[in-house]
Amino acid sequence: MPHRFQISVDSQALFITVVTKNRLPVFQTDQMKSVLCRAIDEARASAGFLLFAYVIMIDHVHLLTSRPTTTSNVLRVLKGITARRVIDYLKENNYLSSLSKLEHHERYRKYRYSLWQTEKNVFPIFTEELFMQKVNYIHLNPVRAGLVESAKDYRWSSARIWQGCQSEDEPLLVDKNLIHWRSTKRQK
Repeated sequence: MPHRFQISVDSQALFITVVTKNRLPVFQTDQMKSVLCRAIDEARASAGFLLFAYVIMIDHVHLLTSRPTTTSNVLRVLKGITARRVIDYLKENNYLSSLSKLEHHERYRKYRYSLWQTEKNVFPIFTEELFMQKVNYIHLNPVRAGLVESAKDYRWSSARIWQGCQSEDEPLLVDKNLIHWRSTKRQK
């Protein structure tokens, strides 16, 4: 079992936002969101990071993770595995129109398609207060976008888990129970 995680300057969490190339609505369907959830889970196992909170929107993803190695390694593994799995899915299912939108116009890279924009939107989190601000920001994203009235009604986030009403078929589990809170009021 993984060790408990305590948020601190020495043990930072990462607030990660990854945005699709040209903000394309790649994750409009439940099937594409499922592919992404499986890929995030694979990246988590590969890079060894804990996942504390997430939301998948149609053109971006917010994650709150641990940082077991360097920030750049977590981001590299996360973006690499998720891009490969999504692009492979599009190829296998002959979604040529979608693939053409992800294709490079200049072939200076070793790969033909890009799922994610290149900028790095990663912020270190080292206080419990900031951590909870980011958890709430993540979970309220679908509410702010007008997709649901209550955060727990959006299937593609960890809001239900954090609110204690986890469904049997959660698309992606989080490591909330591994957080060691200094403040007892945060344990809910």
